[in-house]
Amino acid sequence: MTTIDARPLALDDNAADLLFRDARTANSFSDEPVTDEQLQSIYELTKFGPTLMNAQPLRVVAVRSGDAKNRLLPHMAEGNRAKTGSAPVTLVLGYDVDFHEQLDKTFPHVPGAKDRFPDEGVRHGIGRDNAFLQIGYLILAIRAAGLAAGPMGGFDREGVDTEFFPDGRTKSVLVVNIGNPGDNPWLDRLPRLTYDDVVTEL
Repeated sequence: MTTIDARPLALDDNAADLLFRDARTANSFSDEPVTDEQLQSIYELTKFGPTLMNAQPLRVVAVRSGDAKNRLLPHMAEGNRAKTGSAPVTLVLGYDVDFHEQLDKTFPHVPGAKDRFPDEGVRHGIGRDNAFLQIGYLILAIRAAGLAAGPMGGFDREGVDTEFFPDGRTKSVLVVNIGNPGDNPWLDRLPRLTYDDVVTEL
């Protein structure tokens, strides 16, 4: 006889807490380093999330050295500088405008797939939307590594693009601090909308 598990989630409560319920946006970080192995493992999870035609437009610059942080900090909004300075690694996240050029590799069962995207303006929209989708997977992967993520939109995009994406073919969309929480890292948990507030059943 087949036993039906009455739980609505396949994840156990510990995993659900780690990824969602107990996870918070960190505003300060400890001195404990983020290892190369952790960064690589985070990406190895992130890459499996779905994107349009497997386009995978997300591009990442991992800012770790003091020199690189000094290049980044002037472009951050004033309220984001201290926490960015305290994070052992800050990820500058952008999308590749020319993501279509890799479709022969990432979508090989459709020959000439890249030819469907001749319009650069269209590629900007697709690249940005799907990069944000990948960033959602990335934040969950950071949490899965036992680390805290601090995503931020408060920065000078033109300045960051000039500094970190100088060829002009990658456009920044978000900056994410990652590391272990430091002193007083959490603000009070803010209210969440309920299922009935958000979901319409037809």
